[in-house]
Amino acid sequence: MDGKFVVAQKDILSLLTSMQPICSKKTALDVTESVMFQVNSKELVLKSTDLQISLQSSMGIDSNFAENFDFLISGKRIFDLIKEMEGDIEFNFSENQLALKAAGVKLYLNIRSAQDFPQFPERIENLMQIDSSFLVDLLNKVAFLIPQNNSNSALNGMLLEFTNDGMLMVATDGHRLAKVFTEKYKLPESQKWLLPKRAVLELKKVLEETHSENVFLGTCGNQLVFSGISFNFFTRLISDPFPSYEPILEKEGFVAASLDKQSFLKTLKRTSCFLSGQFVSTNFKFKPGKLAVNLHNKEIGKIDESLVLDKFDGSEILTKFYSPYLLAGLQVFADEKIDFFIRDEIKPIIFEANSVDKNYHMTYLVMPVSAE
Repeated sequence: MDGKFVVAQKDILSLLTSMQPICSKKTALDVTESVMFQVNSKELVLKSTDLQISLQSSMGIDSNFAENFDFLISGKRIFDLIKEMEGDIEFNFSENQLALKAAGVKLYLNIRSAQDFPQFPERIENLMQIDSSFLVDLLNKVAFLIPQNNSNSALNGMLLEFTNDGMLMVATDGHRLAKVFTEKYKLPESQKWLLPKRAVLELKKVLEETHSENVFLGTCGNQLVFSGISFNFFTRLISDPFPSYEPILEKEGFVAASLDKQSFLKTLKRTSCFLSGQFVSTNFKFKPGKLAVNLHNKEIGKIDESLVLDKFDGSEILTKFYSPYLLAGLQVFADEKIDFFIRDEIKPIIFEANSVDKNYHMTYLVMPVSAE
C-alpha cells in the first residue's frame, strides 16, 4: 500500500521515547523488539509490548491513506534515526519500504508485516477517573521501596487496593513498609491488584511525559489499564497474594514522638557516610527531650549526635536501625516535623504524616536491626 503523512519530529519522537523501555526488553519473541505502526486517514497509533506491559499511544495526522495500514519496524532503530532528524518529517510508504524525508535527509527502511505482532487487549472496562498528578504523587511515596528480585515474588510488586473507604498503595521489602491512603477515590466493591515493579515505574514515566490531566483506571481481562487522552498502558498482574501486613502496623503500647525533619535527615546522611557499603547498624536512644544517635564502624571511625525530641514522655528506649532504610523513606515526607511511634528494641518504628490539603495519609515502617 502506498501513502504518506507528515509529522513534527518532536511529536513522533515523544511517542517513540515512551516505547523504548518496552521494545528494548528481551523476550521469547523477537517481534517484540518492533513497534507497530497503525495508520489511517486521521490518526497514527503506535504499539509496543514486552508481553508483561504494553503501551499504545496515538496522535492526530492528515494522511492520504484510504484504509488502515499496519506494519512493524525496529523500535530502537527508528527512534535513533528520528532523534537525529529535525523539523517536519514526511513518512512515505511504497511496497515494503518506509521512506523518511526531512531537511535534506532521505532514509529508506525495510518494514515487516504486522501479522505476527502479539494481539493487544480490547474491551477496556473503566472503573474510575483519577487526577494524574495526584496519582504520580502517591506512586512516588511507595514505588522506591518495591524490591527487584525478592525470593518472595509477591514482594516484587505494589499493592493497589480500593474499598468503599478509599484507595491505598502498599510496598514492602520485608524490612520496611510504605503505605499511602486517600479517601479521595473509592469503589463500592473492594478491588485489589498487585502491580509488578517495572509496571509501576514505567507508568510513572508515561504519566509524567504525557502531561495528561486525568487518567482512567480500568480492567481488560486479567490486565490493569491506565488510559489517558492519547495512550493506553496495560500491565499483567502478579498472581501471588500480597502478605498480610496490617498486624505489624498496630501501635498498641507505642509512644508518640516528633522530630525536626531536616535535622534528622542530615544526621541520617552523616551516619550513612560511615557505612562504606557495609550493613552496620546505628544506635538510637530515645528519652524525654533528646534523641542520641551513635555509630561505630571499626574500619572508619565513630559518630555521636544529639537531636531535640518532642512529645516523647515514655521510658528510655535503646534500639538499632540501618540508617539508609530510615533515610530512603523519610525523604518522601513533605512536612517539616516528622511524627512517629516507638515501643522497644524489638518493635518497628512507625512514621506517619497526614496531608490535609493534599488528601492523603502516609505511613512508613522500619524494622530494627537485631542485637548482635
